[in-house]
Amino acid sequence: MELNLAKISTRHSSLVTCLVIKNIIFDFGGVICNIDAKLTQKAFMELGLKNFSPERAIADSKGLFEEIETGAITPQHFRDELRKYFLNPVTNDQIDAAWNALLLDIPEPRIRLLESLRTRYRIFLLSNSNEIHFRKYDDDFTSQFGYNGLDGFFEQAWFSFRIGRKKPDQEIFRHALKQAGLNSPETLFIDDTLVHVESARTVGIHAYHLNISRGEQIMDLFYKKNT
Repeated sequence: MELNLAKISTRHSSLVTCLVIKNIIFDFGGVICNIDAKLTQKAFMELGLKNFSPERAIADSKGLFEEIETGAITPQHFRDELRKYFLNPVTNDQIDAAWNALLLDIPEPRIRLLESLRTRYRIFLLSNSNEIHFRKYDDDFTSQFGYNGLDGFFEQAWFSFRIGRKKPDQEIFRHALKQAGLNSPETLFIDDTLVHVESARTVGIHAYHLNISRGEQIMDLFYKKNT
């Protein structure tokens, strides 16, 4: 499979068609794994959590959700703090199940595409995530596709809860470039959140906003090369 350079070329990266892309960094949620935050909202409300809005909470840079996504607190600390807002007693398993409800399927065609791309490009993963979600989707990925987790599938996989920073912080992109020894002009980042894409561009990485709200998928960015 080959990258469709004409497709990813934008007014922000007009020279991309003149360059050779050797490295591709993928976001996870929305790009590889389907997600729906409203399902977690619904699950928490059914458990008795008052006034819960994942979009508003995650946007709060000083909130509990920010802390678990950057690894500032442990999963147990997260559960204990969250438990204070429930009307009724809830177990760790109930909290985890509701928190993980937003994680949907990992479509097989996306993984088969990535398998093909590994023969042509260096591929990486960069995700804003937390340990509770990671354990769930990493186990699902292993069970479904037989790989030794996401760490074993990609050349390197970076998660915000391990790094202590999250997108759109420019430093998380600089961390990835430095750790993998990547040349930014030879690197493409694909994410479904525009602000993350814009941040990657500020450090010299070519970046593409995958518009999943319009049904766009990563398969749309590549074509099968004729032999």
